[in-house]
Parts: sequence; C-alpha cells; structure tokens
Amino acid sequence: MNTMSTSLQRCALAVSLLLAGCSLTPTLDRPEAPIPAQWPAVPGAAGQTDTAPTVATLAWQDFVVDARLRALIDLSLRNNRDLRQAWLSVEAARAQYGIQRADRLPGIDAQAGATRQRVPADQSASRQASTQSSYQANLGLAAFEIDVFGRVRALSDAALEEYLSTEAATQSTHITLVSEVIQAYLTRDGAQRRYRLTEQTLASRESSLNLISRRRQAGTATALDQQEAQGLTEQARVALARTEREIRQSTYALGLLVGVSDIDAQLASYPASELLLVQDIAAGAPSDLLAQRPDIRAAEHQLRARNASIGAARAAFFPRISLTGLFGTSSSQLSNLFGSGQLAWSFMPQVSLPIFDGGRNQASLDLATVRKDSAVAGYEKAVQTAFREVADALAATDTLRREEISQRALVASSTETLRLSQARYRAGVDDNLRYLDAQRSDFVNQTSLIDIGTQRQMALASLFRALGGGWQAAPVQPVALR
Repeated sequence: MNTMSTSLQRCALAVSLLLAGCSLTPTLDRPEAPIPAQWPAVPGAAGQTDTAPTVATLAWQDFVVDARLRALIDLSLRNNRDLRQAWLSVEAARAQYGIQRADRLPGIDAQAGATRQRVPADQSASRQASTQSSYQANLGLAAFEIDVFGRVRALSDAALEEYLSTEAATQSTHITLVSEVIQAYLTRDGAQRRYRLTEQTLASRESSLNLISRRRQAGTATALDQQEAQGLTEQARVALARTEREIRQSTYALGLLVGVSDIDAQLASYPASELLLVQDIAAGAPSDLLAQRPDIRAAEHQLRARNASIGAARAAFFPRISLTGLFGTSSSQLSNLFGSGQLAWSFMPQVSLPIFDGGRNQASLDLATVRKDSAVAGYEKAVQTAFREVADALAATDTLRREEISQRALVASSTETLRLSQARYRAGVDDNLRYLDAQRSDFVNQTSLIDIGTQRQMALASLFRALGGGWQAAPVQPVALR
C-alpha cells in the first residue's frame, strides 16, 4: 500500500508540474520613489558628517548609550502587549500562507468503507431476496485542481506577500516601540532635571523671603518687597508640584510601554549624569529608506500581493481542470479484500468553463485592479511620509543643537546677572525689584535649557526611528501569554 501511495502521489505531482507554469499575473516593477534625490540643505546638520554611523550599521543597542535605558527597552520588547499582538498577527499570516500553499499540491486520503444491503425478490435478477456486501480500501485524490493558468499559484503568492507585509509591519512596530520608550524615558529624565532645579530655586527663594521678612521687621524693606518675594516662592511651589505630576505621568507611560507591573524598580530616582544617546547619525541617501524602513517594505509587499490577486482574477475567466481518483481494492467478501485480482481504480477528470456569471469575474478583476492601484498610491505615500519624517528630524536636530548652544550662553549670562543682582541688593545698591526680576529670568532660562536639551535628544530618537534604525537586529520574541 505504501508503494501504491507513493506512485499515485508522484503521478499527480508530475501531472501538475507538466501542466502548470502559465501565469496571468502582470509583471510588476517597483514604482519610482516620488522623492528628491537629496535631503533638504541643512547647513551643519547633525547626521551629515563623514564619520557619523549610519542606521545600516547602528542597532538600537548601539544607539542607546545608557545601560538602564537599554534594559528598559529590552524589557519592553519582551512584554509590550502591542508588539505581542503584532507578532501573533505574523504567526496568523504565516499559517494562512501555509494553508494557501497546500492547495498547490495534491491531497491524498486513505479511505476504507463497507456496504451491506438487502435486495427484495422483485428487484433481484434471480427473483430471490438476497443480501449484498461490498468492501473497499482506497487511496483517494479529491478534486485536485491542475493549475494550468496559475490561479492557485497566484493565490499562494498573494498569501506569501501578505505574510511578508505583516512581518515587515511588525518590524516597524518594533522600531516605534524602541523610539517611544526612549522618548518616554527622556521626558521623565527632563522632568527630573527640572524638579531638581525647581527644588534648588524654591530653597533659594525661601531664603530670600526670610531675609526680606527680617528686613521688613527692621524697617529696611517694604510690604511690597515681601509680597513680591512671597509670590516668587509660591510660583516655585506651583512649578514643583507640576513637575512632580509630569514625573509620575511619564513613569506611568513607561510602565505601560515596558509592560511590567513594577516599573519603579527599573528606574532611577535621579536624572542621568551623562547623555543617553549617540549624538551624531548619518542620514545617508533618501533612496536608502527603501531598504531601511520596514513600513515601506510592508507597503511594497502589499502591492505585490494585490498584483498577484490580479493574476488569480484573470485566471478565473479560463477553464478550470480538476482531478478526482481512487486506487485500491474492492471485494464482496471482507476476507478477500486484499486478495489477488481485487485491484480497483477510478479516474475522473473534470473541466469547468465559466459561460455566464452575471459579471462576477469581471467585477472581481476590476476590484483587484483598483486595489493594486490603491496599493501603488499607498506605497508612494509611505515613501513620501518617510522622506518628510527624516527631513523634519534633520531640521530639528540641527536647529535644536544651535538653540541649545545659544541657550546655554544665555543661562551663563543670566546666572551671572543673578549673582551680581543679589550682591548689589544685599549691599543696598539696588532695590529688591531688580533682584527678583533676575531670579525670575534665571529660573526661566535654566528651565528652557533643560527643555531644549530634552527636545534635542528626542529629535535624535525621532531621526533614528525615521531612518529605520534598529530593525536589522534579531527580533526579540515576546513572552507567551499565561
């Protein structure tokens, strides 16, 4: 029986290979990228130096310098629920492709059956009632379609491209998650820096308020001086409460992204003392996005899937050939089922040709064509969006770098102004108003410097994500649901 099974399977496979090969799927060339050949000119922009690493050689583990942040990202890649859903979608697409691919090979089933029936005398040729028995044991080939016009192959190719598109989209989710964790961590780090600054400012203003209160009791300060100092102190308390809220909210956001129950154990209670990220990334050429951005590759696979669907829709207009066959033994006696001379077989080819379907096949072809055109537009939009995101990130990293340099100089100036104003006020040279104004300006300038520094680091993370950074690293499979 094993020999018969192997022979039947080989014959069916040979027939399918001989008759298959005609494909009605149109040839597809990658659409021309509707973007400029070069990035917009950004003089002195970060990422344009010759020595800067490119995302093709820079995995996220290398881009993130801070060890604690790297550990958080690794946790998120293992526990984030959105990424877990994305990977499960990949597994579902892979299984769907396996189902569709199986239709390209014949399916052979082992069958066994028995029939016993009583035939009345008036229906029997011998005019006597009788009981008839029949026993069969067969290998069956059930309605295998010979893919003469490539319909089954086109459906299989479409399923494969859908699977590859889903996998690429999951790699894009991977990059987005890394970027979101970085940005959430930077938000919390910036809030921590402002919290420490505000604590120091509040302590300084409380000291100034106590000094003015004593001067008022001595008659050397007015009630207005005391109220101005009191107002600045309360402003610092308000800023402290607001910054504490931002720390808590960014901590909760990190907890959701990382997907662990106790995020506080993974975080430091103080801001980082060094930079968290690589400070220079080479953007490369815009055409590199086609290979580096998983979302663009996902759109291209989606386009190829839609193109393969056109081939399947075209093949529906042509005859469909299917084979059904049985090969085995048959006997009226169970004891003689596998005896000599009991070989039985049947072969039933069938051809069906659509004549009238109410326009169904034409409508299916029109739908497949429109979906392909829509996929072309989606691909071109994905390329344009990627170009704009990189251009925006390059502009942001450059302008924020220069803004941070200028703001740092402004902070140095305002800090020196505050020192001089404090000395002149305590010496009685200037009034309290000028000293309070210097306090206010210095606090605002230092807060702005922290914000600009945080924004610049976020712009670097956005540039890394926009360039498709980190996807080439081995993906981390999320932990299984329990």
